[in-house]
Amino acid sequence: MNKELSKAERTRQFIIESTAVVFNKKGYAGTSLADLTEATGLTKGSIYGNFENKEDVALAVFDYNACRTADLIDQRMARANTFYDKLMVYTKVYSSETLAERGGCAILNTAVEADDTNDLLKNKAAKAVLKWKKKITDLIEGGIAAGEFKADVNVSQTAISIVALIEGGIMIGKVTGIHTNLEQVLKTVELLINQMKT
Repeated sequence: MNKELSKAERTRQFIIESTAVVFNKKGYAGTSLADLTEATGLTKGSIYGNFENKEDVALAVFDYNACRTADLIDQRMARANTFYDKLMVYTKVYSSETLAERGGCAILNTAVEADDTNDLLKNKAAKAVLKWKKKITDLIEGGIAAGEFKADVNVSQTAISIVALIEGGIMIGKVTGIHTNLEQVLKTVELLINQMKT
């Protein structure tokens, strides 16, 4: 049974949703309190009445942005019939304009910005990467058990390589402003997945 959110919970969720794109595009350091008040239409007091500080908002926003992407992937995977098709969902989701419109990949954006400056955000990004690797690992192992993939696949190496290729492709596409760079890297991910097939 779903309980209704309290007014405070609704306000907190509104702040998270309203500032999600701002944080994803500008990053933690680049997002000012003025950005938060502009995005929400709320006062500083309203924002800090619901969050301890800007970092607290940023941590909640990271979870929200990462969950949005994961939910999109899960929805598409639910419609896929094979482990192969489920893995290929990653190449479709990360090539879509949906992520670009929202500022790109929250994991990449946060990891690059927070690696030496904010341990809490860095740890969130690290956990997200490891969770993603685990999900791919489970899909590959499922594909091996189902006879879709070769039994001698190095599962861990392949899983982390897929994550690295996608994140690297996003970074190169973003920094160069050339979307075809990302598309070329995603074609390499497709080749890697195809090489596993029996």
